[in-house]
Amino acid sequence: MNVSIINIGDELLIGQVVNTNASTMSKMLIRAGMDVAEVSVIADSEEAISNTVQRHIENYDAVLITGGLGPTKDDVTKKVLCHFFDSKMVENAMALDNVKRIFESRGYELTPINRQQAWVPECCEVLNNDLGTAPCMWFETQRNSVLVSLPGVPFEMEWLMSNRVIPKLQKRFHIGSIVSKNILVQGIGESFLSDLIEPWELSLPNNAKLAYLPVAGMVKLRLTIRTNTKEVCDSAYISDLLKGLYALAGKYIVGEDCETLAELVHNTLVSNGKTLATAESCTGGAIASKLTAQAGASAYFRGGVVAYSNAVKECSLGVRHETLECHGAVSEETAREMVEGVRQKLGADYAIATTGIAGPDGGSKEKPVGTIWIAVASQDKTVAQLLQFGGNKRQQNIDRSVNQAYAMLMRMIKNY
Repeated sequence: MNVSIINIGDELLIGQVVNTNASTMSKMLIRAGMDVAEVSVIADSEEAISNTVQRHIENYDAVLITGGLGPTKDDVTKKVLCHFFDSKMVENAMALDNVKRIFESRGYELTPINRQQAWVPECCEVLNNDLGTAPCMWFETQRNSVLVSLPGVPFEMEWLMSNRVIPKLQKRFHIGSIVSKNILVQGIGESFLSDLIEPWELSLPNNAKLAYLPVAGMVKLRLTIRTNTKEVCDSAYISDLLKGLYALAGKYIVGEDCETLAELVHNTLVSNGKTLATAESCTGGAIASKLTAQAGASAYFRGGVVAYSNAVKECSLGVRHETLECHGAVSEETAREMVEGVRQKLGADYAIATTGIAGPDGGSKEKPVGTIWIAVASQDKTVAQLLQFGGNKRQQNIDRSVNQAYAMLMRMIKNY
């Protein structure tokens, strides 16, 4: 079953609002066994909506639209859909009751303009929106496909997708199953990885597809398996497929079943009952921030020190003054003393430290921009690694350093 998504809104096109609806809807549909074939972002204009809807309906089994359902003059989706389906606009009793309920619960008086939220094309089926006043509308088309118009408010859309739209689509269409497996790879570039695992990739069955998703300093492989039935592939089948991948690239694989390395570190420390501390200079707290953004980080994260100045490195982390004088802040010696100091002071099982020149300035001939030292430590050992990214893009250097640090920690935990 092929599904397309149309997101309506001038604010999306000009970048004023990030289009999170597309990614959220795609993930939800794929988890439910449906293929997302196309996503279109269009303006709040009658012509754009009508033309895009026409093209999508001609090509896909289901078309999902978000946006343009408010009560103001720039919300024209309902008007366009009335013309498109040659229907008249009527007041829907269920939609009106919902609007009244929401206004009463909030202590607002129902105005004539807000009452218009209950007006919908007569030919549609209203799927009640428990969280908002904009109705969700289900249309059957002449070519046996469906069109669903949802509000653009993200939390309303997500609730409707989960509780109304996806269950109805699953009853309406024959849907198989889609299973995806994420494999996090670090320490090898995308093109080199592709060459390395080509024999395994070419041997995959026809219903399996491999995607390469490079991000800062790592590559996420996504193996997707599709079946024509609702029976989901079992873990043994997937594990058997992955044996060939591990045989070729096992030393670069740091984990599975996570979207990010931060998530992998989080899950690993929680499951192992181990603790972590951080000492960051050039990454400015980014390593700690990505971990503490996840619920439950307090179970393992002892704390972090953003030691930007040499004085803080000495006073808070115990880096020796002689080390800084002889080797400088950006050095293996300093990184090692930072990581060992923070682990001991905060009483953690593991620690991470970073020190370097993120850019775009501050470099020298001996230590150009992009020179980063990362160290990880346990009670038994300390490992330090020099990175030389060779670029002056500050955020890119920070992001790559963060992922490298997580990968080094994972290798230490797994002892490889």
